[in-house]
Amino acid sequence: MSQWLTVWRAAHLVGVSRGVLQQRVRNGELPISDGLVSTEALLRLYPQAQLEPDGGAREQVALIKEQAFARRVRERLLPSQEVLAQRLFHQSQELADLRRHLQRYHALVLELRDAARAQSEAAPGDVALRRLANQATTGLARVLATESVDSLDVMDDMLKVMCAQVTVRPSGHQFAVEGHDTLLQAGLRAGLKLNYGCGNGTCGMCKVRVIDGEVARVQHADYPLSEAEKSQGYTLLCAHTAASSELTIETLEAGGPQDIPPQQIVTTLRQLRELGPDTRLLHLQTPRSHRLRFLAGQSVTLGLGGREGGDDVHRTLPVASCPCDDRNLHFVVGRDEADGFARQVFAGALQPGAAVDLWGPQGDFVLESGERPLVFAACDLGFAPVKSLIEHALARDEAPSLSLFWLATRPDGHFMANQCRAWSAALDSFEHQLAYHSDVAAGACQMAQAMRADLFDIACDFYLAGPPVFVQTLYDELRAGGVPAGQIHTEVVE
Repeated sequence: MSQWLTVWRAAHLVGVSRGVLQQRVRNGELPISDGLVSTEALLRLYPQAQLEPDGGAREQVALIKEQAFARRVRERLLPSQEVLAQRLFHQSQELADLRRHLQRYHALVLELRDAARAQSEAAPGDVALRRLANQATTGLARVLATESVDSLDVMDDMLKVMCAQVTVRPSGHQFAVEGHDTLLQAGLRAGLKLNYGCGNGTCGMCKVRVIDGEVARVQHADYPLSEAEKSQGYTLLCAHTAASSELTIETLEAGGPQDIPPQQIVTTLRQLRELGPDTRLLHLQTPRSHRLRFLAGQSVTLGLGGREGGDDVHRTLPVASCPCDDRNLHFVVGRDEADGFARQVFAGALQPGAAVDLWGPQGDFVLESGERPLVFAACDLGFAPVKSLIEHALARDEAPSLSLFWLATRPDGHFMANQCRAWSAALDSFEHQLAYHSDVAAGACQMAQAMRADLFDIACDFYLAGPPVFVQTLYDELRAGGVPAGQIHTEVVE
């Protein structure tokens, strides 16, 4: 018998992104009813999914056994024993309820069958009553007959125990909670713009109301919820995880940059890594009690106090990492003798452990809500904010496809080409093109021609980042090709 699944859970079961499955729904390939898809239709579209449960489950179990003493693997794959026990208990409750309902329905059908038989015996000539009694008998036989179990149903039951599904109201966004993640960690990893502050149970800004399901406390929290808040179902995202397999919470999410408060943080330099002769990766880490809340694509101002003759040295740079890790922040710095901050970076004046002041975030070069394919275009250091956007888009798992065009005009312009190749190798929905040109404007024109050949037959959202000439030239070319201005987003990065 076919069962009904949410698009999110169906995507997890067949091993594709939610965006891909939503695109197939929009194309009419996969029927949907009240936001749900049937396992029967899903198996018709993905017949190979029938082969995954036995082999895939065995491989998963073998992996867990093989690395039974590897703590990181256990925490990544499995929830805690207490949470696992609570989810199993909820599953058992659901099973017990189903059994009681089935027993009652079974008794009701038996009563109706016996009544129909008695009536037909009292009135031998009544063909309708005799047919009704026979239908009840044959119907019971069909229900009680042993049928092969739908493999997706088995996988879904297993997934409910291992991985909880959380629905956020009123937005309707959904995300999965895996391993030892808190609700906040899982939500940020899924690309949601949740409201929070300290992330360690002190400020109470991540307070949400639980509408349906249960949570379990997994982290210490000092913030005191009032008795009224407790009675209304409020809890802290940063200190709790999902105890039930399905959880519904109510909270407002950031609608855009205007909803992100300005912050000032003293960070610590964790690493300064060479990406190329003229490019460095700056890895800063915030304190545990004061993480940076920002949107992918935004920038911050970094300051080195008391250097270069006592003057403060500042530089505004786009964050090159995903908001899903709000404590570890990456920045790309290019060699520039005219810039004091870059001189300090390349002169070796910064050592691990050094304090770096941070102010921000700022900027509106962020992903818009939508279901169109995403196209990213970067020139040289413009790859930094684009990288953040791509990682966020992958975490959000909604876009049907992502394309990256990266123009290099510097000797080490493609300083993260390996990352691009890794995305392409791991993701069917991601493709990239790396191009070289000594002239920025000419390279932008060539990029526009490549886009026109590959993409202009579909509606896309374009995100352009790089030097002013690159951004303006590509913007003009896209507009001349018929792309609406509202679908082009730009950021100048020099």
